[in-house]
Amino acid sequence: MTDLNGKRAIVSGSSRGIGRGIAIQLATAGAEVIINYRSHPEEANEVVELCKAAGGKAHAIQADLAIQSEVERLVDESAAKMGGLDIVISNAAYSDRHLMLESDLDEFRKTIDISMWGAFYLVRSGAQKLIEAGGGNIVVISSPHAHMAIPGAMAYNMAKAANDQMARTAACELAHHGIRVNIIHPGWTDTPGERKFFSEETLQREGEKLPMGRLGAPDEIGYGVVFLCDPKSQYITGSTLTIDGGIQLPWREMYRTKEKPAGTN
Repeated sequence: MTDLNGKRAIVSGSSRGIGRGIAIQLATAGAEVIINYRSHPEEANEVVELCKAAGGKAHAIQADLAIQSEVERLVDESAAKMGGLDIVISNAAYSDRHLMLESDLDEFRKTIDISMWGAFYLVRSGAQKLIEAGGGNIVVISSPHAHMAIPGAMAYNMAKAANDQMARTAACELAHHGIRVNIIHPGWTDTPGERKFFSEETLQREGEKLPMGRLGAPDEIGYGVVFLCDPKSQYITGSTLTIDGGIQLPWREMYRTKEKPAGTN
């Protein structure tokens, strides 16, 4: 059993979706957790109660990850409230889907500001607190978008590619402080954010086509975070843990046992 009793964590963007699953799993493992939110206070408070019910302590703090001063305040308030900081989870993200030539540049910049700059602000500020604590863990929730050139998601692709390089560089720079930095690549996960782009019918239908036959669940990403933060994982840093149900496998080809007739898809 993983034991994170006494550990103090921030999870950015944790009022819903993957961040919510991460926060609850950290609390289940015994950690005290800061639930960060930008604009969903009711949902953040619900996650606080779920974390408490799971056996951990939790608090909600509002902050906009796109604003450096807000992120620094979040880190300072979190450390003050919990008496220090041991775990930093960079999860908050934003995405808008348009082809490059049709992009609303305000939305494009918002994606970069939250998904790239916000991650950097949190990693940088959080690392400063972890150095004071004598070590700790940083986990960056990135995406297969970091290396898959998915059309219509250029800003998000760019941001996640930057996240990966940021995290690996931070792992190099922070190792001598006793700070481990790792990356998680979630696959297609069943979150409220996906409903911005797809209907329930589409999510169900397309999820069934994946190698594992379904979308991922936020809790499953949370289990990965707990594993990386476990003291027994202390030799893992600069690594990428893929939790994607096989979506990056060549599954579209995997069951093609013979050439399709001409004119078929």
